[in-house]
Amino acid sequence: MRTAVICAGGPIDELANFERFRSSEDVIFIGADRGAIYLLNEGIQPNVAVGDFDSLSQGELSELNERVESVIVAPAEKNETDTDLAIAESLHYNPDHILLTGVTGGRLDHFMAVLNSVYRFQKNNPSIQFTIRNKWNEMKLLTPGITPLTKDQQFPFVSFFAFQGSVEHVTLTGMKYNVCDELIEMGNSRFTSNEVLDEHGSISFTSGICLLIRSSDQ
Repeated sequence: MRTAVICAGGPIDELANFERFRSSEDVIFIGADRGAIYLLNEGIQPNVAVGDFDSLSQGELSELNERVESVIVAPAEKNETDTDLAIAESLHYNPDHILLTGVTGGRLDHFMAVLNSVYRFQKNNPSIQFTIRNKWNEMKLLTPGITPLTKDQQFPFVSFFAFQGSVEHVTLTGMKYNVCDELIEMGNSRFTSNEVLDEHGSISFTSGICLLIRSSDQ
């Protein structure tokens, strides 16, 4: 499985752990704006850096041009966000999985922009799994069908929300709170803070888009 890891320039103390991706040859690292500097500081060589880089000093921009083979500079005034540009660039590598980090902290408008962009890219690229991750949470947008859920000590709490319309005929198995043929409507918080108790559980539904959030208290 080829994974594209996109690091954006959100608060550095919220970044996901990169250790599991360092040694794999099937991982592409892309830095979005200041996220490229974050990767370099982690000892990770980005394959590509993209953005308007308006948050970087002249010294940091010079370092980026010296150390990263491909630096794509976008105009400051543009319709796309730097994260949008990074996702679009990652598609050139034909990934099976795109993971974004550095996008959840700081300004909430930036986070909502990323969440909506991931929805758009996920809808247009259904064969690719998109994941948003920080130190304490992991988020995915699920499409109709059956999605396996494994027990995860890092993110033990599992919540489900309707995104862009109701999620219909929801069935949860292997969970602390199992349900059969339920409806998750917009504005419904009843499906918050469940847990996977069996080694393998699942969620299935027939229509809608479900926002899955896996979380940790630590």
